[in-house]
Amino acid sequence: MASISDLVQKTLLAGYITVEAEEQLRKLLAAQYNNEDLNAFVTLQEAVMTGRVKQESRERLQRSSTEKRFASPSSCRYASIEQR
Repeated sequence: MASISDLVQKTLLAGYITVEAEEQLRKLLAAQYNNEDLNAFVTLQEAVMTGRVKQESRERLQRSSTEKRFASPSSCRYASIEQR
């Protein structure tokens, strides 16, 4: 398994972090890590907060939220039409 520093470096170069990479980071952070890894993780957090790195998980949440927003009103309209 790669180190946190390696994973962060790849993510920063890509400008994108997948759900799988996030899960791998969680596992690595649950184990022992060194100061270099901790500093790399902080750098990644800053990159995500400033928008230099996009997160697949956030994109999925936003998409899901948008789909629910558009699906709900149409469901209500169909229900009210059927009741007439």
